[in-house]
Amino acid sequence: MRDLHRKLTAAGETGLTPSEVYTADTAGAVERFQQSRGLPADGVCGPATWAALVEAGHRLGDRLLYLRTPYQRGEDVADLQRRLGALGFSAGRVDGILGPDTAAAVSAFQQNAGLTADGICGPDTVAVLGRIPSGDNHSMEMLLERERLRSRPRLLRDAPIALAGADSLVVAAARLLRRRGAAVVVLAQRDGSAVAAAANELDTAVLLDVHLADDRTCEAFYFATEGFTSTGGKRLAELLAGGLGEILEQPAAAAVGMRLALLRESRMPAVACRLGPPPVAVERQAALAERIARCLAAWIAEPL
Repeated sequence: MRDLHRKLTAAGETGLTPSEVYTADTAGAVERFQQSRGLPADGVCGPATWAALVEAGHRLGDRLLYLRTPYQRGEDVADLQRRLGALGFSAGRVDGILGPDTAAAVSAFQQNAGLTADGICGPDTVAVLGRIPSGDNHSMEMLLERERLRSRPRLLRDAPIALAGADSLVVAAARLLRRRGAAVVVLAQRDGSAVAAAANELDTAVLLDVHLADDRTCEAFYFATEGFTSTGGKRLAELLAGGLGEILEQPAAAAVGMRLALLRESRMPAVACRLGPPPVAVERQAALAERIARCLAAWIAEPL
């Protein structure tokens, strides 16, 4: 518990005293941290929140950053990705995960700066990065994602779709899409990271995860963080929030940028939907499935 308080303080929370008690102040600090990191703000420090707190403690220059397995994760990696992207070196999405794209961008930057191009971001690389004006903070990867979406096929049959989540609703939507000529795979995985990994392996054009929620809600989440917003994911989330919100009679249905593992780790535009309450969603399943199929078809035809 003391470690939790220390990590919250290091992440910017003030007024917390390390103790052995999870107080209302602790829960409030956790909730604020979750909101700042694009996580469900429930005030509960579960595995995802704890991992985010650990990652938030890393600052660029504190450790060597290089490609390894498992990939390094942290705020220092995200900072590196933002800086490289602002300088025109595509380091992949600003997801705080040091994969092959980020390592390649480090090597390209080092070569351009006259450093040893070993792909390892150490003190010399950090020092040069700090001396070069970086211009705006928009990621090069945002521009590249838009270009990829503009150039990819616009027909259902040429754009593989991955669906996951609420079984009967997802199966119904998949059936409708297949009737229209789409190539659809329904993923059996439930954990967000596992879903993203399966979709990445299949190299689908888009990923949609649908879950039923106990409360009355209609939310569609897309990946967004400082320095990067998935343009394609946001467009699909807006289509789904509007369309599904209409069926569920939810005028406040929203598309929200988040950093859920499924959204953060997928390489394609991805959306996670929460629909509820279950009795209403089940009653209107046919209409929801039809709208999901229609929104995906519309997105594939016009992803931006």
